[in-house]
Amino acid sequence: MRSPILALLLTILTAVVFTVLLTLAGCGGASSTPATTPEVTMSQPASAIPPGSGIPPVGEKLILSDAEWKTRLTPEIYTVMRNHATEPAFCGTYVAQKKNGVGTYHCAACAAPLFTSDTKFESGTGWPSFFQPLPKRVGEKADNSYGMVRTEVHCARCEGHLGHLFNDGPPPTGMRFCINAIAMDFKARAVTQKATFGAGCFWGVEATFRDVKGVVDARVGYAGGTTKNPTYEQICYENTGHAEVVEVDFDPAVVSYEQLLNVFWDNHNPTTTNRQGPDVGSQYRSVIFAHTPEQRAAATASKATEDASRRFKNPIVTEIVDAPVFYRAEEYHQRYGEKNGVEHCRVLKSPPRPAAAVTPQ
Repeated sequence: MRSPILALLLTILTAVVFTVLLTLAGCGGASSTPATTPEVTMSQPASAIPPGSGIPPVGEKLILSDAEWKTRLTPEIYTVMRNHATEPAFCGTYVAQKKNGVGTYHCAACAAPLFTSDTKFESGTGWPSFFQPLPKRVGEKADNSYGMVRTEVHCARCEGHLGHLFNDGPPPTGMRFCINAIAMDFKARAVTQKATFGAGCFWGVEATFRDVKGVVDARVGYAGGTTKNPTYEQICYENTGHAEVVEVDFDPAVVSYEQLLNVFWDNHNPTTTNRQGPDVGSQYRSVIFAHTPEQRAAATASKATEDASRRFKNPIVTEIVDAPVFYRAEEYHQRYGEKNGVEHCRVLKSPPRPAAAVTPQ
């Protein structure tokens, strides 16, 4: 028979071993109790990869030697991401990231995007948790360390250790990607607005707006007609009523809608009906599709100003109407000039505007 003292010592030893294993495992379960025996001590991370450091584009593998990783990463990030350590729960990095807004979480080692704030949730574990990564951005492999069978997750681009995957997450996936906060950098998403313009062949118009500082994205498509889900062939040869247009996402903190209107007026002839240069047809008409009453008012005022300036020989015939359904054009039309390495449908340049009116570059 064991003595009471020996039994007590065995009980205490078992509890200590279990606690150490759980802490070393990191993200071991959805418990709200902070880890009491952290594997490493972390400080606030500096920027892991400075701008202009020559990292390959996202989507390519980034393979470096251990010495190179030590040079590129802070000691804290290196310990977690290359030595598979676990950051303490409820650490300063985690607390700071709880204040993040809408945006994307990137790999702290190679800057590849991993998760969006849309899939982040509060698990109570003390580590950032997500129910879904961005497609093909996170890899998985078996982890049998510390006497446990788990699924380790890592950056698919540089294979830097991120955390572990568990099946106790919320809908719609039921999964919980439990990630070390120090393994990620957060980049806030700009609050953007939409603007839609028709100014002739949309290949050149798209390229023009993409060159404007503050334009986050642009896509070409069809709008203003009656045919649902039109094709390019229908636009060209049938009476769909649609115009070739460019839908722009822009950051109003960088470029105003009024400045985009200047770009619109400056890069086509708004005085010709259903025509831009050699391109003839209603699909090439000059049109502004306003997404808000404020945009419509701004467009109307801008049109009046342009007419009054008399820089155009004839009256402006540009339509200003509320934005209808936008039908995205076929993929081969998107970024057409970039894909084909040539300039097509180069936009017409308007007469110079008065010096006081500045168009953003």
